[in-house]
Amino acid sequence: MSDRALVVFVKAPQPGAAKTRLIPILGPEGAAALYRGMAGIVLAATTPRPAEYERLVFFDPPGAAGELRSWLPGLRLIPQSGSDLGARMCHALAHALHRGARRAAVIGTDTPEVDRKRVSEALAALEAADLVLGPAEDGGYYLLALSRPRPELFAGVAWGTPAVREETLERAAALGLRVHELPSLRDIDTAADLRAEWPKLRRRLAFDPELVRAIDSALARHPG
Repeated sequence: MSDRALVVFVKAPQPGAAKTRLIPILGPEGAAALYRGMAGIVLAATTPRPAEYERLVFFDPPGAAGELRSWLPGLRLIPQSGSDLGARMCHALAHALHRGARRAAVIGTDTPEVDRKRVSEALAALEAADLVLGPAEDGGYYLLALSRPRPELFAGVAWGTPAVREETLERAAALGLRVHELPSLRDIDTAADLRAEWPKLRRRLAFDPELVRAIDSALARHPG
């Protein structure tokens, strides 16, 4: 057991349930395929080197365990637990810290630029900070790291809104926490996000030329 842990949140790539805001331009199957590709990129890029950190993959929905094991064989898979995103993150971080980690970070799979170097930077920053945030350009965050459970940072937050990062920083200030912020990155949730990130993401999805062609075609049909 490492004293550093990375929690990765993944969803089952089910058509109609994955990347729903991209369904209008990609369709249910295309949006799910894009999510599967992005999750694969993040999981590959955050694979730790020996003794770097332990990685725990928390999945949703809990009933998709068989599907996730087929998709991600060999990874430590744990069902997410909680009534909303905040409760699920709080539970997952507490799980990692209670089982022996002294520092833990949580990320999703919507930001393909996240890699093990950025994760290691966040965990190292906890030497001097109590809270590390990776701000997302939509007003949320792509990474959060702590050295002890802080449930006050998660309860009652208006998840999915542009106020998430600011609300988290306000709560951190009220708790007297020292905060370190990483460079901001863009989540890929909307058609505008996809268009902005597509030149970089297209190269990273080269392992799936059929998906690349489908997204090229969809973006040409929906130029914005």
